[in-house]
Amino acid sequence: MWFVNETTPVTNVIFKVFTFVKKSLAKLKLNLYFCRRNFTMEIINLENLAANYQNQKETALFGKWIHYKHISPILSKLSDNLEVSVIGESEQNTPIHSVRFGTGPKRILLWTQMHGNESTGTKAIFDFFNCIAHSNDAIYKRILKECTVLCVPMLNPDGSFNYTRVNANNVDLNRDAVVKKAKESRLLRRVLDEFNPLFCFNLHDQRTIFGVEETLNPATISFLAPSEEKTRMLTKGRKETMNVIIAMNSLLQKVIPNHIGRYTDEFYPTATGDNFQKLGYNTILIEAGHYPDDYDREETRKFNFYAIVQGIYHIATTNDFTNYESYFEIPNNQKNFFDIIENGNKGYLYVDKIIDGKFTTEKKLEKEGDLSDFIGHSVNL
Repeated sequence: MWFVNETTPVTNVIFKVFTFVKKSLAKLKLNLYFCRRNFTMEIINLENLAANYQNQKETALFGKWIHYKHISPILSKLSDNLEVSVIGESEQNTPIHSVRFGTGPKRILLWTQMHGNESTGTKAIFDFFNCIAHSNDAIYKRILKECTVLCVPMLNPDGSFNYTRVNANNVDLNRDAVVKKAKESRLLRRVLDEFNPLFCFNLHDQRTIFGVEETLNPATISFLAPSEEKTRMLTKGRKETMNVIIAMNSLLQKVIPNHIGRYTDEFYPTATGDNFQKLGYNTILIEAGHYPDDYDREETRKFNFYAIVQGIYHIATTNDFTNYESYFEIPNNQKNFFDIIENGNKGYLYVDKIIDGKFTTEKKLEKEGDLSDFIGHSVNL
């Protein structure tokens, strides 16, 4: 994560080591704080959850380029156990599906890949589908009893195939919640209005540039309770959203301590989560990020799965969503990473592209000069 060589000034090394130890102690205090605050929450047993994941992981999905041809046969297979429906089409007439399960009064809506090149949530949600369909664990039985869950597992299939953030008409669906220019945006809004969920999960990926404030770690999972207006007022809905995030963070701190960040809550007037929250639909944003040596995002996929299951299970097992204060103890995201730091003064980021129908990755020079405030996922001297 951070590298020292024979040319590094000794005083700089001492300072950074001192700072790291200080911050680590602060994080230990933070973890103890979470344990004290969340004793009434039902946190899932990690050993059981890991076994669920290992047994039910959808092996047909791997890597970062996930598109409709990958999920279509899996959806057909799932239809034997879950309610799978075609609910609309993309701008290029690719089918968009929903998967529905459960009979409980607590209604939960999830969607993935509204940005086509952000696929970790899609992989994790299919792992969750397999657990719902095939596991006899009490976790999933409780969810089925207490909740009705509706998921749109690839909102932007055209962008997914092209491996782009935008849809086929170059519209960013996550900035189209007001005008609703895109077919996919109108579809999601119709689903929202008809389903009337208590909570929404908006699943995204974040870039490898993000780290966890006051640590030397990448932000592997980041959360956000979106603001409803520019003053970032703590409304009842935002507090309830924060409460679910606290439960997810409490679980993840046990398995990847100090790798969880809090995304900026700056209000974006046209963003999906901000507008859904404003409309009264509690919306949880999950950003899947980098884990060391995991550029396929398969380890992050597992942690994303853990967060989704814990969040939904928490909704299933509580009616008290008033505890929100410890949400603000989750450290902020910060932009302090490069994929490669070369010779101490060149920072590179990887750029993923589809070229001639194949997924390729190139490195691009982003910054040259003083990189003392940055960390490299890898370092070439």
